[in-house]
Order: sequence, then structure tokens, then C-alpha cells
Amino acid sequence: MSHQLQYQFRKPNTDLEDFVYAFSCLSNVSEIEEGIIIPNGRIDLVWCKVPDQPWEVLLMGLETQAKKMRHSNMQYFFSISFNPLALEYILKESVADVLNGAKKMPADFWSFEMDKIVDFDTFCTIASAKVKALIPAEIDERKRQLFRIIFENDGNINVKELSEKIAWSERQINRYFNQSLGISLKTYCIILRFQASLSYIQKGQLAPQFDNFTDQSHFIKEIKKLSGVSPKELSKNENDRFLQFLVYSAK
Repeated sequence: MSHQLQYQFRKPNTDLEDFVYAFSCLSNVSEIEEGIIIPNGRIDLVWCKVPDQPWEVLLMGLETQAKKMRHSNMQYFFSISFNPLALEYILKESVADVLNGAKKMPADFWSFEMDKIVDFDTFCTIASAKVKALIPAEIDERKRQLFRIIFENDGNINVKELSEKIAWSERQINRYFNQSLGISLKTYCIILRFQASLSYIQKGQLAPQFDNFTDQSHFIKEIKKLSGVSPKELSKNENDRFLQFLVYSAK
């Protein structure tokens, strides 16, 4: 990774954890030559800046496969990575129609004056306050518990178990996922298991760490499906091209 590329990552305060996974900032994005974006199970709201152009705001849909990051002259971006619960209660949007894509939001979205945001700390403070102000007084507790259980188990749970735990039918759960995210619960859990495996793969631990991987062959197949390469090649991360690994180096 170029020494000029700077990545910052911050987890939210506990009162935002149901809605926000993390805040991040990436500077000198144009330095990225062969970046590959891999699925992480979160929905990113991104403010990005190209020289001599106004700020652009993008809402990214879920990724279900690896894709190359197009080279651009972007200077930097700030991002809020949301957990799916935020779609209904904070963003009031569905991303089912932008699976593996993005949609452009109004340039003045949330009235952020980006030219006055001078650093990552300021962005996190302003973004946190905005999200907190948007949290409604009433939230469907079935949905809150749904995602808490999924994340606590790194996706190692099936729809039948979830249905029993939160008293919500399997059909309703899958309908909710498809309408909000564009994928089934099963597919979403596969992505979370993949994400949870990355920290082990980065350390060179190339055997499956979770029960839902039936064997080594199944593990390799799932990793290759979502990253485009085998666990061994992923662990090497040649030229630092797998951008998800930035998260671990920033913590």
C-alpha cells in the first residue's frame, strides 16, 4: 500500500451500535492501483471529493461478490457504514434495487457542509449527532433482536433458529431481508461468516473457524465465491489490494 494512502476507522458510541457499524475516512484514494472491494454486510453512505468538483454523496448497496475498484482521481472520502436496521429507521431507504451498486443522493443530503469538515474527528462528531437525532422513539424489537443475534453469532445461525428466538415467522424474516437488502437471510449470513473469517485468514489461519463450514472444501468454495480468490491467496493480499484488510490495520 502506498505510504501516501491514509485510512482511518472508528467504531460508534454504544448508543449508536444497533444502527452504525463504523465511521471511516480514506485519503489519497487515487493512489489505489488494484483495489478490490469485497462484501462486508454493511450499507455505506459515502461523501467523496474529486478535485475541482463538488462533493458527491452515494448510498452503496450490499456487495455479494468481489469487484475491482475503478481507478479515479478522487482525493478522499468519508463514510458511515450502517447496519441494516438503519435502512428503515435512519435512512428510510431500501437498497434492494442497488445490489452490488450504488445510488446518488442529493448533494446536500443531511445538510452536511462538507467543505467545513476539516478532519475525521469533526466528521465523526457531526455524523454521530445526526444519526442520534434521527433514531425514533419506537423500534420494532423483533428487528433489533434479529440483527443483534445475527451479529453476535457472526452469521452462524439459520432462519429457523432466529424465528424461534424472536417470535417472527421464517417467511416474514426472509421477506424483510429481500425487501430491504435484496438478498435472503441465508445469503446475508454467508457474507457475515466470510467477514468474520477475514481476521483469521489475514493471520494465515486457513482452516474454517465456524461450524457452518462443513469442511475445508466448503470453506474454500465460499471464500473464493466472495473474494474471487482462494483463502491462501487472500491471506497474501499482494499489493494490499483487498481493501477490507485496511480495517484490521486501522484498529
